[in-house]
Amino acid sequence: MTPTLQDMAWHRSAGQLIEQLDKPSFWRGLARLIGDYVQLDTWAVLLFSDGRPFAFAESPYQGEGPDPLFNDYIQGLYLLDPFFIADREYRSSGLVRLAEVAPERFKETEYYERYFTRYVEQDEVQYNVQLDESRSLCLSLGSRQCFSPSQISLLEMIRPWVSGLMRQRMFFEGMLPADNMSRETPRWQDDLEQAMERLGTPLTARELDVIRLILSGCSNKEVAGKLNISAETVKVHRRHIYAKLDVKSPQELFSLFLKAQRSG
Repeated sequence: MTPTLQDMAWHRSAGQLIEQLDKPSFWRGLARLIGDYVQLDTWAVLLFSDGRPFAFAESPYQGEGPDPLFNDYIQGLYLLDPFFIADREYRSSGLVRLAEVAPERFKETEYYERYFTRYVEQDEVQYNVQLDESRSLCLSLGSRQCFSPSQISLLEMIRPWVSGLMRQRMFFEGMLPADNMSRETPRWQDDLEQAMERLGTPLTARELDVIRLILSGCSNKEVAGKLNISAETVKVHRRHIYAKLDVKSPQELFSLFLKAQRSG
């Protein structure tokens, strides 16, 4: 079979990128290469583990200083990220679509309105490369438009190339911060517990689970399924949580959650 000009262009660009594996510009080069074939508006390279995500690189921020939205994500909003939650629950390599992991009411959440639509904007896909039992290397790709079936097919077709390059890049990332590599790093769920403790209101472990799932966009039925309890029990937990925290809506609960994260 005779290769097309597009095939030749891809192989040439991929070959050039292999030569840049040890260069600081590698991640930007990989995002640019994918962007030559699929429209991208934001991207980020993250290491998911049992602690907070570690950011290797992200799309350039147009303002001054660090991107405040991305900083909020690293500080605590990642706890509500459908991709992070799915990775911690299932831990598998592959191309993951937002529609596959987002809860029923994801687009009704404050996380979606205040963060997702402002940073990612409309749609997101993610390449996951499982490095070991606890760590996943992730390349998130955001777009102002929904990815089309043909774009998803193309992203899946180049997945072996992208995943292989991502895995090989890890040999050149050097030493990661000790708190991301230590076996004593708190479980990611502990971040939520510590944040809510700073508010001075005691919450049970089950109530913390319910908070996280509510804020991430799960319906009562989804919360019940994930926690193996009845939907009525979920409603009881919600009432107790709202009473303890003196809030009346998911919006107020999110504001309190964000305040607690920033205070840490």
